[in-house]
Amino acid sequence: MIAEEAFIRENCNSLNNWVSRQPPWSDFPFIVLTSQQTSAFAHAHRLRLLESLGNVSLLERPFGTVTLVSTTKSALRARGRQYQVQDHLFEREQWTAQLEDLVRERTQQLEEKNNELQAQIAERKQAEAALQQAQKMELIGQMTGGVAHDFNNLLTGVLGNLELASRRTDDDKIRRYLAGATQAAQRGAKLTGQLLAFSRTQRLQTEPTDLNALVSGMGDLLFRTIGSTVRIETVLQKGLWPAMIDGSQIELVVLNLAINARDAMPGGGRLTITTSNADSSEPNRPPELAGDDYVIVSVSDTGLGMTDEVQKKAFEPFFTTKAIGSGTGLGLSQVYGIAKQTGGAVRIDSTLGKGTTVAVYLPRARSLPAHHKAEEEALTATPVGHATILVADDDRDVRELLISCLESLGYRVLAASNGPLAIEMIEKNSDIELLMLDIAMPEMNGIEVARVVLSKRPELPVVFMTGYIGSTKLEGAEQKRLMKKPFTVAELTKQVEDALACNLKGSNVVPLRPASRC
Repeated sequence: MIAEEAFIRENCNSLNNWVSRQPPWSDFPFIVLTSQQTSAFAHAHRLRLLESLGNVSLLERPFGTVTLVSTTKSALRARGRQYQVQDHLFEREQWTAQLEDLVRERTQQLEEKNNELQAQIAERKQAEAALQQAQKMELIGQMTGGVAHDFNNLLTGVLGNLELASRRTDDDKIRRYLAGATQAAQRGAKLTGQLLAFSRTQRLQTEPTDLNALVSGMGDLLFRTIGSTVRIETVLQKGLWPAMIDGSQIELVVLNLAINARDAMPGGGRLTITTSNADSSEPNRPPELAGDDYVIVSVSDTGLGMTDEVQKKAFEPFFTTKAIGSGTGLGLSQVYGIAKQTGGAVRIDSTLGKGTTVAVYLPRARSLPAHHKAEEEALTATPVGHATILVADDDRDVRELLISCLESLGYRVLAASNGPLAIEMIEKNSDIELLMLDIAMPEMNGIEVARVVLSKRPELPVVFMTGYIGSTKLEGAEQKRLMKKPFTVAELTKQVEDALACNLKGSNVVPLRPASRC
């Protein structure tokens, strides 16, 4: 930016030469501040400047601030575009000089892209196969949920009648036969519970639990599942704190981890299940855990180990390193989900070629594990009831079992095969003191029946029975008086006694909007 008077008395040849020697991309901008002179000399002088300098903007004085700023910005913007052209020409020159190298490089890139595309195609096929596997597992979940109710009804009738028969004989030989049949039916019930885990319909029922006893009790199941090629060891800490867990779900966690460990040792190896205490100062705990005490159950193997990438994805649903058809990819995701739902976390430590340890942190219970002696107490003491109980279940075998059990305890029992009939009988029999409802019934499910009944008799205690809850939503009080099929006579006795005891205290056992803790 220069005033036109500067060019009058000075020799501008050096400037003109510089302008003429600019590279092809350059057109250096000049802003010449002119006066208001309109003489022929001034006009000729300005024409010479335009010719010698080239890219000239004439700005007549006096001028406004906006005019000055806009003219300057326009010149700078044009200059910036020239530099862009310079870069483009430079890149083009380099491209011309290195054309052959670039062609070879591009060819190599195309080959790499082709390989990458092939890998993506293979990955897509794998993803499609995984999706099919996931859909298959979803279908299994739906199927198991659909048949669970009927299957658990059958097992309820089988186990209940076996228990009644066992109580009515003193023949040791017959008792052994009945005990064998009971164990087989109980294994069937356990299998149903494990299958239901796929449909995610199980509700956690946490209580103080001895993890050492739980792991020890899984010995037979683990040996049958893992096989003889893997040596199973347990390292159980003495003085282990009780854990606040759902025992059946933690059994599923240990079983899943053990199966994963077995699959990581195709040639055999050693599987170690360890329990330990972890106080708030334990250094290796997962970062998301609060500063509380936890109980750890960990499963270690001497197998192939995991890469860092696999460890990062290990808990993702349907992620698996196994061949299609050899694994669902749900094992570790179930472990993670159960641990998180329980209030704990999971940590993986793995080294390629040396093995893997999966540690499950579970919250410490502040009370001691309960000793479940309900069955022994029920065998030694037979309560005598005087209440009238209405049983509503669409399965005839379950109804007859409930009638036999309750009548043997001295209760008067009425039975209904569906919900509407149960409501009608409640309206006609004001002396009914307890209602036992199957949740899954045709026409009206047990929850709907309970709501109708409790709207008319809010003080009436209700015990729910179910072999499969499915999508039915249970509230807190409804879950409290929930008896899962198959159940034993001892469990039935305790539920009935508790419900009637609460009723005697004048509180509703399972009101839909309860205020009582009973």
